[in-house]
Amino acid sequence: MTGTLAEPFDLAAPALRLRAVAAARGDAPFDRLVSGGILLDMATGELREADIGLVGPLIASVHGRGGRGDASEIVDAAGGYVVPGLIDTHMHVESSMVTPATYTDAVLARGVTTVVWDPHEFGNVHGLAGVDYAIAATRGLPLRFVVLAPSCVPSAPGLEAAGADFGPEAVAAILVRPEIGGVAEVMNMRDVIAGEPRMSGIVQAGLAAGKPVCGHARSLAGADLMAFMAAGVTSDHELVSGADLMEKLRAGLTIELRGSHDHLLPEFVAALNQLGRLPQTVTLCTDDVFPDDLLNAGGLDDVVRRLVRYGFDPFWALQAATLNAARRLGREDLGLVAAGRRADLVVFDDLTDFRARHVLTNGRTVARDGRVTEPARPTPPGAFGASMKIGALSPTDFGVRSQGSRVRVATIDRPRFTRWGEAETTVSDGTVVPPEGATLIAVAHRHGLADSKPRVGYLREWGSWKGAFATTVSHDSHNLTVFGGNAEDMALAANAVIAAGGGMAVVADGRVTALLPLPVSGLVSDAPLAAVAAGFAALRQAMDAIVDWQPPYLVFKACFGATLACNAGPHQTDRGIADVASGRVLATPVLEILAPELS
Repeated sequence: MTGTLAEPFDLAAPALRLRAVAAARGDAPFDRLVSGGILLDMATGELREADIGLVGPLIASVHGRGGRGDASEIVDAAGGYVVPGLIDTHMHVESSMVTPATYTDAVLARGVTTVVWDPHEFGNVHGLAGVDYAIAATRGLPLRFVVLAPSCVPSAPGLEAAGADFGPEAVAAILVRPEIGGVAEVMNMRDVIAGEPRMSGIVQAGLAAGKPVCGHARSLAGADLMAFMAAGVTSDHELVSGADLMEKLRAGLTIELRGSHDHLLPEFVAALNQLGRLPQTVTLCTDDVFPDDLLNAGGLDDVVRRLVRYGFDPFWALQAATLNAARRLGREDLGLVAAGRRADLVVFDDLTDFRARHVLTNGRTVARDGRVTEPARPTPPGAFGASMKIGALSPTDFGVRSQGSRVRVATIDRPRFTRWGEAETTVSDGTVVPPEGATLIAVAHRHGLADSKPRVGYLREWGSWKGAFATTVSHDSHNLTVFGGNAEDMALAANAVIAAGGGMAVVADGRVTALLPLPVSGLVSDAPLAAVAAGFAALRQAMDAIVDWQPPYLVFKACFGATLACNAGPHQTDRGIADVASGRVLATPVLEILAPELS
């Protein structure tokens, strides 16, 4: 920041511009000179030898190699490729289970200089205080955070209960804040398409504020896609196929091509390669990155790396992550290495591994050789450590009570793309015996705004579980969610998480085999990334011992989205089995008593 002016207006400071003009003429030295590198020009696609002179946070000159040497500091880029800082157009810090400061140190060192953060996880747990924390925790960090106003707190009103409720007035009040860059992903697609007043009002609040409205348009096509866009939504990251990508590009959506569904990336690369050009509306995002992946592979740099590995042109990948992203954000100061632009620069060793040798933000070196020059200072989370407003549970809480001796029950079939199913089963001592091959799922409200009795359902096509898994990271209301093959293990896992103040636990054979405490909101830890990553990796390994995964849909990640009630199909919530299409909630999966109780 220069003076009292906030980005992007700090670059307009007259004294700064006059200094830069003088340095560009050669009448004054540069503050820093990035020397000896090969510039990858995002405007032309050219590779050319160039030096870059910086004055404060501003690029003053891009000129031929060796033409100038008058600078207070020389940044040696010899043999490296100079590109603008990478911009992640959609992400959730909470998915990495660390604080914003810890996240900053992890990605900044890899060349990511700007991220667009939707803090709806914190919003769903703590309401406005969660958004306040997101703003406060990112203020002054060397990584640029564009914080968005959560649009779906909760994601499916009436079908679930979160820790807060943001209607149009609340979202409009958040959007007034200068730190807020737009409306975060609008996930309640059906209500937007139907013209429902609450969601229409939230989208209208973004339009009235003159800020972009970001989308979540999973599986929308044809008239539904047109209606969603006509409401004012302008982007999407929920792509399901190459054909889906092309339809949404042709419709005019900005695409946030995400790296969190790796199995789809080769199909997206093939579709864009067949098109033969990179549309200006293609940007890149991470969406969700688990802590061990963040530590070992990185953030948006990893998305760029994998796209290139799958056959994408390195220039296209970088253009999507820089110039295209900057245009989406309306940030003319970012995304291009040119005089008059902001000095966010990365020097990569090559265009295959994308190892960042130097990273500069606002003209200052903030990382060298994969390490930040100065660790970011965290913001204390305050009262966020008391988010588990639920008492201990017993095995009987994970059974479905019913009269009769035989019943017909509803089931939730298939991970990710769920559908309704039915099964017949028996009742023993007033408790329904889970249908053959079914996995139990239970969701208990943990925010203190509704009763905390677990609502239990039956999943099919989820494999055979030899234990239980409990988590408070459960999109997007983040209630306590428990999966398992028997009620005893489920109770043990749930109570381990409750006692830890939130987090995740794995239970097998009556004992806790892995526990990852996430005491900040039940979402993140303030421990170092390496410690959180190690704990999460151990938890993943413990999960592999209790269920056999079947990629690409029956995977560990599916456990965190099994409660996402805004998506099509039935989903278990703290109110029961919910279906956004019909708006109905089944408090119990028992549909019909088929036979009376046996005498």
